[in-house]
Amino acid sequence: MRHIDFRAMNCEMSVVMDTDSTAFDAQLQQVPAWFEIWEQTFSRFRNDSELSQLNASAGQWFKASDDLWRVVNVSVQTARAHDGLVTPTILDALLSVGYDQSFEQISKVNQPARSPSGIHVVNALDVLEVLAGIQFDAQTRAICLPSGVRLDLGGFVKGWCADEVVQRLAQFAPVLMDVGGDIAVSGAMTDGGPWPIGIADPLDAEHDLAQVMVKRCGVATSGRDYRQWSQDGVVRHHIIDPRTGSSAQTEVLSASVIAPTTQQAELASKMLLILGAQAGMNWVNRQESYAACVVLDDGEVRMNTAFKQWMWKAPNTAQ
Repeated sequence: MRHIDFRAMNCEMSVVMDTDSTAFDAQLQQVPAWFEIWEQTFSRFRNDSELSQLNASAGQWFKASDDLWRVVNVSVQTARAHDGLVTPTILDALLSVGYDQSFEQISKVNQPARSPSGIHVVNALDVLEVLAGIQFDAQTRAICLPSGVRLDLGGFVKGWCADEVVQRLAQFAPVLMDVGGDIAVSGAMTDGGPWPIGIADPLDAEHDLAQVMVKRCGVATSGRDYRQWSQDGVVRHHIIDPRTGSSAQTEVLSASVIAPTTQQAELASKMLLILGAQAGMNWVNRQESYAACVVLDDGEVRMNTAFKQWMWKAPNTAQ
């Protein structure tokens, strides 16, 4: 096994190539540099990033790089296809609940509600109208955001980056990319077997909830167990429900999904939190090749049949 661990996008990163050969170390060592480029493209916390420039250009056409064009396009198309329940148009909502700096810099003590100048939280009823108003010019790779609309690409970027790394490295050896818990797998290991992946237990950081054995797929976990803080005595977290413009009110503590791509798994894990356990599982079961596991506030674990089929070892669970 060859691997590299590093930190980027405020997350711990890990890339594993299933080979003992050092012939591909040069390719492996390029990965941190790719992430530095992507962070300069996609970070909302860098004032000079390309995304920040796009947000500052709302109301006029902005010529985007190929990477920004691709991610904004797929995130908007995905949001439109899912009734705007997971949408990139939530930056101002994130700012309004206090997520205005990278998470490790947010004080976990009580902080006042903020209403910075220039923030406009889109009314939930207007989300689909806002999404429809985002324009793309494929010939010039230009994007035009409606006036007053700003994007946070968040999980869309993490999933895209994981899938992109795997696509670039899979020609050399079987590869797994872990982007802060969003995992892309190129396919079977060299011996034809699956990769073992632990599913974190949000109620017990020292142990995994279960282990899944996967080949070509994406795995993602979203939760409100870690990225949370207090605002005027109210616990907030980073999963925004566009229907309210605030942190999602849900009994789901964490949601893990296996899907064909990491981008799809990331989307589905957030859908589970926003919709809630019952409606979320109903939605997942209507998707082709999606497997899901949720942990509720009371510790109850629910898995659909597809998830159990991926598992090597399972606890007592509910369907």
